[in-house]
Amino acid sequence: MSQQVDLTTIQQCLDELVQRVEKLERTVDQLSGAGDQRRDSTAASGQRPPNRAELVTIPDVPYDNTLWTDSDDEGLGVRDRRAP
Repeated sequence: MSQQVDLTTIQQCLDELVQRVEKLERTVDQLSGAGDQRRDSTAASGQRPPNRAELVTIPDVPYDNTLWTDSDDEGLGVRDRRAP
């Protein structure tokens, strides 16, 4: 392929990418608009909408060893016995 053909192909691919991104942005805008309406109706009813962006803090404290007293090692069988 010549360089001009390569550049034309690249430009077409970029144009298609831009069109798809614009379509995706419109879709996201439509969905987020519907989400705003749901949030408004939920707020009017006095309920708190679920927030999926809330972070959960995991403590650095080691787990209590009693959590594992009756556990089996997966694939190895019961503790204090030989694996098959």
